[in-house]
Amino acid sequence: MVLVNCAVLLVFVITVAAFLIWAERKVAARIQDRLGPTRVGGRFGWLQSVADAIKVLTKEDIIPTQADPILFRTAPYLAFVAAFSWYIALPFSRNLVPARLEVAALFLLAVGSLEIYAILLGGYASGSKWSLIGGMREAVQVISYEIPLALCLAVPVILSGTMDLVAIGEHQRGGIWSWFMFRNPFSFLAFWVYVTAATASLNRAPFDLPEAESELVSGYMTEYSGFRWGAFMLSEYIAMFAISLLGAIVFLGAWYGPIPLTQPFGFGSDSANGFDDLLGALTVGMKAMLGVIVMIWVRWSLPRLRIDHVMTVCLKYCMPLAAAAFVGTLLWQTVFS
Repeated sequence: MVLVNCAVLLVFVITVAAFLIWAERKVAARIQDRLGPTRVGGRFGWLQSVADAIKVLTKEDIIPTQADPILFRTAPYLAFVAAFSWYIALPFSRNLVPARLEVAALFLLAVGSLEIYAILLGGYASGSKWSLIGGMREAVQVISYEIPLALCLAVPVILSGTMDLVAIGEHQRGGIWSWFMFRNPFSFLAFWVYVTAATASLNRAPFDLPEAESELVSGYMTEYSGFRWGAFMLSEYIAMFAISLLGAIVFLGAWYGPIPLTQPFGFGSDSANGFDDLLGALTVGMKAMLGVIVMIWVRWSLPRLRIDHVMTVCLKYCMPLAAAAFVGTLLWQTVFS
């Protein structure tokens, strides 16, 4: 049953990634007003993703002569496993949880750090200076932004008194004003810092300096082609949905809607039937999908920052604001609860 559950989860994750790739191409074509899934690829442009998949799978898989063959082959799969591991502890509704952990928030922070090793391995093992620089940028950027990200995740932990994501979601029952984003001014601030730090930790524009096509060809992925390049890209979109899902769970009411409904929907009630779980999963999935669409919109709207500006945003803005949100939430809880 464990293998069956893993297989079902893997199919779900790959399906979500394929949809997000289509959505990225669709939004980019609309914003740039160019030929793409807006006008080609069948109805709604869904054949565009099929064409992309065929192209990636049929490309020649080349390993440079200067590369370390074992590490070069391992890095993309390690990145995919690190991104996939997020879904082990992410709840989709109150009873749809692959593995309910009492320290789920801490587990996700730890698992999210593993992708750094994959990108560093890929950059180092490629035998290319562009790949190495991209990998080093990734390490510096992600490790730096993990600090404000962790401080922001500590805010809903303080408000709920637990690191269990299911319990955090249950604490937001009762309508939009019960959501942790609107619980107090400091949690509202923590949400927006979380959005910024999450975007930077995923290497999404305007923080995509580890790839930086205008400077580093394609960064740590410069020497990759074919299926291994596709594994890196899949891991990026899988992580995008996972971190958006986490944000929806801890700040945006999880599987509860903005208006508390009653039976027969069980939305915000104490019932625990399959329909409620399905409705809750759809609700949190739509919230996460909205977060991903915002990331895509930002990518195709804002110019890429310089690497020193990326670090300035982290050290001078995100970290002080995240620390203020953390301390402010502690004081708020002490005074008003």
